[in-house]
Amino acid sequence: MNPTLIQIIGAVLFALAVIHTFSTKFFEHLAHTQPRHAGIWHLLGEVEVVFGFWAMVLMLFMFGIRGPEEATAYLDSRNFTEPLFVFAIMVIAGTRPILQFAGTLVRGLARGTRLPQGMALYFLVLSAVPLFGSFITEPAAMTLAALMLRDTLFSRAVSTKLKYVTLGVLFVNISIGGTLTPFAAPPVLMVAAKWNWDMGFMMANFGWKAAIAVCINAGSAMLLFRKELGHMADKPQNDTVYVPHMVVMVHLIFLALVVVFAHHPAVFLGLFLFFLGFTTAYQRHQNPLILREAMLVAFFLGGLVVLGGLQQWWLEPVLMGMDVNAVYFGATALTALTDNAALTYLASLVEGLSLEFKTALVAGAVTGGGLTLIANAPNPAGAAILKEKFSDNAIQPLGLLLGALPPTLVAILAFRWL
Repeated sequence: MNPTLIQIIGAVLFALAVIHTFSTKFFEHLAHTQPRHAGIWHLLGEVEVVFGFWAMVLMLFMFGIRGPEEATAYLDSRNFTEPLFVFAIMVIAGTRPILQFAGTLVRGLARGTRLPQGMALYFLVLSAVPLFGSFITEPAAMTLAALMLRDTLFSRAVSTKLKYVTLGVLFVNISIGGTLTPFAAPPVLMVAAKWNWDMGFMMANFGWKAAIAVCINAGSAMLLFRKELGHMADKPQNDTVYVPHMVVMVHLIFLALVVVFAHHPAVFLGLFLFFLGFTTAYQRHQNPLILREAMLVAFFLGGLVVLGGLQQWWLEPVLMGMDVNAVYFGATALTALTDNAALTYLASLVEGLSLEFKTALVAGAVTGGGLTLIANAPNPAGAAILKEKFSDNAIQPLGLLLGALPPTLVAILAFRWL
């Protein structure tokens, strides 16, 4: 490895950004102890701001060392389709018509079970919705599940242990639940076309294993906290407002079209603008759009794209120096420190990899996708929606890690021994 000065600076700033994500509570503390600068400390205490902030620092270094032409050329070389897509899909999936439609479906399924309704709803939100993410994309599934949990389970005071276990199961299940198809999970999407992985391949090698792990994770959490789930059966307050079927249908059409054109930002952003016009025309059938949350998440992912573009020089040799078993567990661990799509993208640049190696790498990348906020692209979306339900309006990284470890171990057993 012979890294350039900018690559070294990029790696250092990436490490600082990772440390920063684990230190946001410190900045919130500074906001209370130093009220004169509370605004900037609150800003730096927002997890979604972290990678965007350090990406800005990187660009200042790049402007100073290489000049504006190379710096802007580097930005132009980055692909920001995913942050833009996550922004659009979060806003659409988080609208009242979509939430009521999803809630009606889930409650209908719950009534078909013999479980108490609260337990059944909890299980389905943590299992059926993540698996449905294989068809509507993981960011959309994360947005739906997080908003449904916010309005049902977290609508009343529940134990901190339940909060973090639920969050851990949600993040892990979203990460592995999108592997039934080749277009829904970001780490799969990065390699599916180049490696010719179609839906049949995904179902045979990933999908059925992921479905088993998702159901075990959701079922275990349901049984563990069955005494705290009764109030989930109460109908959310915003469900009492009638939304015409035609409005729901239009929202579903916009959602489907944005998913279909997920790789074409000029198309899905145009559709999104028309969608905003429609919501304005029928504002009485809408809750306030989650524009702020979606924009912060897009900013987070955009910063990750900028910083992640300079990590290939050390990530690729680390990955390529492993055998099949080592690459699975190595990818699971590395995913906690960097976006899992970045790992699979780097692997797609290497020629001559065996099918077994490729499968192990992608399986490891999705397995570790729930361990931290930065491990999987949809995680910041869920965190932005649910963090207000946690103490100090912040999700503690250690709490998330501990909550995600058991479902991650279940995913390891499913992918390596089934």
